[in-house]
Amino acid sequence: MEKRKLGGQGLEVSAIGLGCMGMSEFYGTADEGEAVATIERALDLGCTFLDTADMYGPFTNEKLVGTAISKRRDEVVLATKFGNERKPDGTMVGINGKPEYVRSACDASLERLGVDYIDLYYQHRVDKTVPIEDTVGAMAELVANGKVRYLGLSEAGPDNLRLAHGVHTVSALQTEWSLFSRDVEDAVLPVLRELGIGFVAYSPLGRGFLSGRIRSIDDLPEGDARAQRFPRFAEENLERNLALIDAVKEMADAKGATAGQLALAWVMAQGDDVVPIPGTKRVAYLEENLGAADVALTVEDLQRIEEIAPRSAVAGERYAAAQMEAIDR
Repeated sequence: MEKRKLGGQGLEVSAIGLGCMGMSEFYGTADEGEAVATIERALDLGCTFLDTADMYGPFTNEKLVGTAISKRRDEVVLATKFGNERKPDGTMVGINGKPEYVRSACDASLERLGVDYIDLYYQHRVDKTVPIEDTVGAMAELVANGKVRYLGLSEAGPDNLRLAHGVHTVSALQTEWSLFSRDVEDAVLPVLRELGIGFVAYSPLGRGFLSGRIRSIDDLPEGDARAQRFPRFAEENLERNLALIDAVKEMADAKGATAGQLALAWVMAQGDDVVPIPGTKRVAYLEENLGAADVALTVEDLQRIEEIAPRSAVAGERYAAAQMEAIDR
């Protein structure tokens, strides 16, 4: 697995990472044994950039990741997030960017993960009630104290990116980016490249849609929240989005790849400062995803993808209305 640099501060990660959220929540029944095996297999294959957050579970995903890497910490670039505050029973409290919360959240994550430091620490969502300079100032203290190596933001807009970067260098922005979600290309990506901030693309497979395995909500496992949380899976949007998937799959078949591999290769082709972190909780799907690193796209291929999967082809917002309101723009 090749490496890519995020920012100019020395953070180097595997060209494809692993999103661990679904191993604990949201995407059906959890299987800790299979999840640990998936993380271990990822490390064996050189996929060493692991992504979690305190809210996943809540709290249990960090413990799971910590268990899986306990004997291999030195191989891992470990990223986690704070800011979406939840109670142990899963109740959402809200977005919290207060400096005192930043400090306590980091200490709690370190304990759950069983590590001495976090490689990349993100603010999960911008707290619109707290100046981002105050939040990032507290995050900078964590770097100074050796608890965190590099700082990141998630779903931050251009103005707050500039303000945050002025307080402490931001190495990476994590935001949704895929053939299904391309709004970052308008205002966010130019600012990142101006400031030298790397891009970590979460949900690069459109929450599994771009894998081509989901043809109806009946294909989702029991307990899967996608149909309720994400409008693109809603019945009124499904037919239009399946047409896009079918076009992607046809092109992928011609290149000897899966639809998911083509979608991931497209994200990777957007620049060597872009790293996708597809999530999975199964070894077989992990191995398929990592195969995207071997899919070479020509200029003609990229032009063809623009033709068959234009931005206008996707039906439905990426989140429900309340969640979209919480996103910084």
